[in-house]
Amino acid sequence: MNIITVTATTLVVEPKGLDKLWSFTTKLEIPLSHVRGATFDPGANYEPKGLRAPGLAIPGKWAGTFHRDGDKSFWNVSAPGETIVVELTDEHYDRLVLTVDQPRSVVDAVNASLHTR
Repeated sequence: MNIITVTATTLVVEPKGLDKLWSFTTKLEIPLSHVRGATFDPGANYEPKGLRAPGLAIPGKWAGTFHRDGDKSFWNVSAPGETIVVELTDEHYDRLVLTVDQPRSVVDAVNASLHTR
């Protein structure tokens, strides 16, 4: 699970509990100018992840960095029905695939912050 915070200039992703250990990440801070948008996508869990390096990949839990077809993604997913995808540009990752509480509200908040810049 992740906590998402949107400030006036930044999207902050903080994995909770053991997810910090499994994903090798305590916090991601992304400038909003590098966020292309967010979508609610519970089906993302079923797509190929690619090569894991570093992180955890067991059935039902993916956490860490995954490389696939030249893209680098950060995954921290454990609840298929609560997955969002955040598309990025000019960042270390091309996209973030995350489990969050109230995914539709988080997607709406991220996308609304992009339109108010």
